[in-house]
Amino acid sequence: MGARRIRREQRRYDMALSRRVNGMRKTKERARRETRMRELIGKGKFPYTPSIMSWLSVQLDKPSTKIVEADVQEFLAKK
Repeated sequence: MGARRIRREQRRYDMALSRRVNGMRKTKERARRETRMRELIGKGKFPYTPSIMSWLSVQLDKPSTKIVEADVQEFLAKK
């Protein structure tokens, strides 16, 4: 009778544990990725690769087609 409830509670416990464990990994990975992307932007020239433009798009909250070099320079100077 209560098997469904037990499975649901076990699943909720497992998901909460995964969020705690994976959340710390993701935070560290975001920091590593930010350093790596800033380094690549510093080395390259403006029409960057799609992966860099995608990351910049998220950081600048702008579509990648609307990003200009001045936006990138301002972003790099900010941090």
